[in-house]
Amino acid sequence: MDVEESIQRFLSSPAFAVAGAAKNREKYGNKVLRCYLQHGRTVYPVNPRADVIEGQACLSAIESLPPSVQSLSVITPPIATERVVQEAIKQGIKNIWMQPGAESPAANEACQQAGINVIAGGPCILVVLGYHDAWVPDL
Repeated sequence: MDVEESIQRFLSSPAFAVAGAAKNREKYGNKVLRCYLQHGRTVYPVNPRADVIEGQACLSAIESLPPSVQSLSVITPPIATERVVQEAIKQGIKNIWMQPGAESPAANEACQQAGINVIAGGPCILVVLGYHDAWVPDL
């Protein structure tokens, strides 16, 4: 499967999650969450240190995600990405997009071994979907 096919498969999920979602609007974990919201997607922020981010109830762990979440954006340091991928495998996540800077060869290999559609070392979802920094959600 080429990158375009992987992206289309990723985006076909009925719901999404953002591991590494952040309250700070300058961080990419916040921008990726807002990008999904800008495009009317159902999205769940995952951050064990937050209750609400951008008006969305925050989940503390991947295992708390509903079954409708088949695609996971990962915006974490590479060492944390490896842990997130292991949790995602246990949860049955089908698609993982490691955003630039989150990639880990070990996490990528774990995804491939588990049969997960993985996007790593490729484009950023903010570019693919089109992100507008000035957007503010209706809270």
